[in-house]
Amino acid sequence: MTIARFLCFLALGGAVFAQTFQVTSKLGRKFYSQPDTKGAVTEAQKNLAADPKNPALLLKLAQAQISIAEDQEAVETLTRALAISPQDGDLYTERGHRYLPLREFAKARADLTRAAELTPKKMAVWYHLGLSHYFLTEFSQAADAFQKAVETAPSTDERINATNWYYAALRRAGKTDEAAKALGAVPPEMTNQAPHTKFYLNLVRYFQGAMPEAQALPAEPSADNKDDEVELPFDTVGYGIGNWYIYNGHPEKAQEYFRRVVKGHVWLTWGFIGSELELARKH
Repeated sequence: MTIARFLCFLALGGAVFAQTFQVTSKLGRKFYSQPDTKGAVTEAQKNLAADPKNPALLLKLAQAQISIAEDQEAVETLTRALAISPQDGDLYTERGHRYLPLREFAKARADLTRAAELTPKKMAVWYHLGLSHYFLTEFSQAADAFQKAVETAPSTDERINATNWYYAALRRAGKTDEAAKALGAVPPEMTNQAPHTKFYLNLVRYFQGAMPEAQALPAEPSADNKDDEVELPFDTVGYGIGNWYIYNGHPEKAQEYFRRVVKGHVWLTWGFIGSELELARKH
């Protein structure tokens, strides 16, 4: 039996909240949204009810839905917004972004390709377009998009982030020399500005041979960890190091890292998705 929305009721402070089914992973795990405990979605829906054809209010509802991992619902909301504003590149970018954790990579690629036509100077467009190509194993196309993401990055942190994926795409495309040159976008004196970018910088330093694996890899979350911010760094770096072992001819070691990543619960991270896809290809 197919169920579009799986309701899991949680009693919190006398209120009842619902979680909805989002996606079944390539490894067969089912993932769900989080409860709207802060009322962000309810508030956004209330505001939208007063002006239901307002694209800005539809976008705010989508952002509220995204904040609790209601990606299916956000896609529906953004589709409504695009019916009203079909030339809005930001809406295409956001919907394409949401298709990625839903494992709808071809749909993401289509939306983000359109976004690139409408808003070609925005780094987020190229970054997420690169991810859509990458997850479809279109590594050369991914590298082209990530190169543009590096070139249009508005900050040091975003340049570091994009460089990591640009390098990964080039290596998976077999362009080893170009990949080595790509790391030059993050010179030795460059540092992260936002604290959460530190693990991306460490990963780039690892690729550059400037940091040992043990130092680059964050602590692995415990089995009962529920904190997304604890898992995110491990998923990202664990996947990156797993990739490194693929590049260098150690697929079994790579698979070990990928298995460690997917033991977690943060199904929306790029490292989690990448690890999942690598393991699924081995089945």
